[in-house]
Amino acid sequence: MSKLEALIKQFDQAINRLDEVLKIEKSGIIRDSGIKRFEFSFDLSWKLMKEFLSEHHKIICVSPKTCFREAYKQGIIDYDDFWIKMADARNLTAHLYKEEMADDVYDNILPKALESFQHLLKQVQK
Repeated sequence: MSKLEALIKQFDQAINRLDEVLKIEKSGIIRDSGIKRFEFSFDLSWKLMKEFLSEHHKIICVSPKTCFREAYKQGIIDYDDFWIKMADARNLTAHLYKEEMADDVYDNILPKALESFQHLLKQVQK
């Protein structure tokens, strides 16, 4: 199995787990679990884009935001500054914890993040 194939498989599993937690009634534990699953999915999303861009387009990117910008340019994902918002949210959730911020990320970022991740998966599986 190639590195790209392994990343696709890991990403698929991660977003399925995110989808799973978002279907459960929200509580503090479910919110925190959803945020952690978002962080895993986000990290895999940009690493997947990085590998896909390298393998299919010979483009090297070294950070999430540069990978997203290149993915836009190559037509892998639609232009949407939400990917940048996800990067900012991921940095906040990983490094700073506040109840209000956690609720905001869970309620306003995670559902759309899941849709974005699912779209990316479809694009790289083509």
